[in-house]
Amino acid sequence: MCPNRTVVRAEALGWLAEHPAPEGASVVTSLPDVSELSGATLDAWRAWFSGAVKAILGWIPERQVAVFYQSDIRFRGAYVDKGYLVMRAAEDVGAHVLWHKIVCRRPPGTIAMGRPSFSHMIALSRVPRPPSARPGPDVLPDAGEMTWSRAMGLAACEVACRFLATEIGATVVVDPFCGQGAVLAVANRLGLDAIGVDLSAKRCRAARSLSLSVPA
Repeated sequence: MCPNRTVVRAEALGWLAEHPAPEGASVVTSLPDVSELSGATLDAWRAWFSGAVKAILGWIPERQVAVFYQSDIRFRGAYVDKGYLVMRAAEDVGAHVLWHKIVCRRPPGTIAMGRPSFSHMIALSRVPRPPSARPGPDVLPDAGEMTWSRAMGLAACEVACRFLATEIGATVVVDPFCGQGAVLAVANRLGLDAIGVDLSAKRCRAARSLSLSVPA
């Protein structure tokens, strides 16, 4: 039986508020940068970002997990550590950090003048969980192919989705900011149902149609 994929055009946090999480639903997502929130100041975006992390943690079922994939930014000369922002929001609501991985978006040693050449991938749980039975590397040397400029690399998507399937028992992967659907396609490839939400009609169409080959 083929896994399902549902992509909804909607404002993510409003959609989460109106739709209870399906049983077995975990989240893998990347929250938007300040440049993607029209007219937002840095302080307003920080507040929104923190609220979004908390909303997602409050939405997932108690025994499920949220994985945040975030790349730091430089904004008007200031370095913004989005990994810290995720951790701070988790601390505010008493969530538990299961792991924090660094994902190389460019080869180690690359000198990056703009956005840093690595991303954070952080798994959070509402309740304590035992240590991983099959721990993976703390540093991923390659994020994998990117299906568009703001996508989460496919290798990183697979690490996150496989962890949810094998160790958390997730049956549905939800990406409330799904873009063109890399997370959804990888989840389907691993046999998981997927739900995506995005404001852009163009990105929703791409997310519905993105197909990945099944590894041999």
